Amino acid sequence: MSHRHIPRRRILKAGLYGSTLLALPSLAAVMNARGFTHGVASGEPDSSSVLLWTRYVSDSETRLRVEIATDTLFTRVVAASEALATPERDFTARTVMTGLAPGRWYFYRFIAPDGRTSQVGRTRTLPVGETSRFGLGLMSCSNLGFGWFNAYAHACERSDLDIIVHVGDYIYEYPQGSYPDAKAIVPGRVLDPAGELLTVSDYHLRYACYRADPDLQRMHQVYPVVSQWDDHELANDAWRGGAENHQAAREGDWEQRKAAALRAYRDWMPVSDDLWKSYQIGNLVTLFKLETRIAGRNEPLDLARFIGGRRDVEQALVEFRDGPLADPARSILGAEQERWLENGLRASTKQGTRWQVLAQQIIMGEVRVPPGASRWIPADAAEFVRKRAQVAEISAKLQLPYNLDSWDGYPAARARLLRAAQRAAANLVVLAGDSHNAWGNNLSIDGKAAGVEFATHSVTSPGFESSLSGIAPSDLAAALRKANSGLAFSDTSQRGYTSLQFTPETITGSFHFLQTVRERSTATNGERRLSAQRGEQLLREI
Repeated sequence: MSHRHIPRRRILKAGLYGSTLLALPSLAAVMNARGFTHGVASGEPDSSSVLLWTRYVSDSETRLRVEIATDTLFTRVVAASEALATPERDFTARTVMTGLAPGRWYFYRFIAPDGRTSQVGRTRTLPVGETSRFGLGLMSCSNLGFGWFNAYAHACERSDLDIIVHVGDYIYEYPQGSYPDAKAIVPGRVLDPAGELLTVSDYHLRYACYRADPDLQRMHQVYPVVSQWDDHELANDAWRGGAENHQAAREGDWEQRKAAALRAYRDWMPVSDDLWKSYQIGNLVTLFKLETRIAGRNEPLDLARFIGGRRDVEQALVEFRDGPLADPARSILGAEQERWLENGLRASTKQGTRWQVLAQQIIMGEVRVPPGASRWIPADAAEFVRKRAQVAEISAKLQLPYNLDSWDGYPAARARLLRAAQRAAANLVVLAGDSHNAWGNNLSIDGKAAGVEFATHSVTSPGFESSLSGIAPSDLAAALRKANSGLAFSDTSQRGYTSLQFTPETITGSFHFLQTVRERSTATNGERRLSAQRGEQLLREI
């Protein structure tokens, strides 16, 4: 199957890219606009179909014509359909175009009843059969207030990516001035609505605000995006029965808020209603999109609550480690999704697919706090921050992790997944985000290799550099690697994204670091590359 890229000059000619430094239209202008207001997007690609999205604002529902073609001038239209933009869905519209050829790029547009057209979008179908190469961009944690979406802009300048995978925290639910606070917010990055997101109209407005960003619009315009929510599309540290950032007395019923958040997500994102899904990329990759937040996740454990006022902290930690943390009933995916994934891994390897890839939200590798971490806390830090660091150091001595919201807080569930991958003889590659920092992990269970992990750093959200100012980032990375045997690489101070290139025998992941997010720029501080050979399940820097 051919994997030729459409020459970049043709894309430029079609006006799909333009300059990455175009002036940002005022938020008021975008939010009050009518007609096609927020560009176009595509998602849910397979070998013969793709989902197309746009937004068209008018006085009532509007039926749009949709065309998909093999050329930018639409002289060779291969399929046409209709999409309905309705007030109930915040004037968003979508349709699934079928009957397409596998493994090729297409161009698409929406046409209003009066003849006005949307931007021209570019999308692609997935290949079938023998596949020699596939490129994937991995994004996570794009808090608008902390800066510009330069990672999206940089990805749009490339010619070696086929899809973008966004593993969550696409928006943040906090009110203006909260995270970031007034001192940290980048000028011009103003949120709408100003308050915390609670209702469907709140979430709709926040998506409209984010999607007013031209670099985010452009990413959706030129790539199909496979996306899944993490917690901030709902509320911080969400689980199936609630969230850390949800108090019923102040913020109402959790189920109502959750339903509002999911409705807005499905309105504004080019996604289906499936909670989890797989994508087959020829005989090269099976990409499993997982749901790790609200379908089957038990409430994250609260170590501080468990310790309470006990004086013997170490004994309390031992009881915590051997008791609730080790509970085999605790789950992230839930029983139904676990069975689906195990069956899918087995089917993928049985049919000869080279790589089994999990597109999911949270770090799977084990990460413990290095010795001496409490000394890195700045002198002006709050007392509770110091105490937390001290407890984390003691915890690490007892083989306890620092982040109980990641897979580290659900070790039995992680063990079940990794053993399932081993039984299937999978060449497992885990993709993750959430932490704001970059990680390359070698995954193992029962003393045997089980897979590799690329956990991407954030598009804008700050990492450890914002709280551990008492140690140089390079020294922190060295200390983390020394304290965590499975850690092949980490960077805790830079923003950007990760790209991955798959071939039948090798996967190569590149962590791309942007020079700044406080100004619009695609200048980089370079990249770090890790590679693994099929069958070895071991990351090496190259």
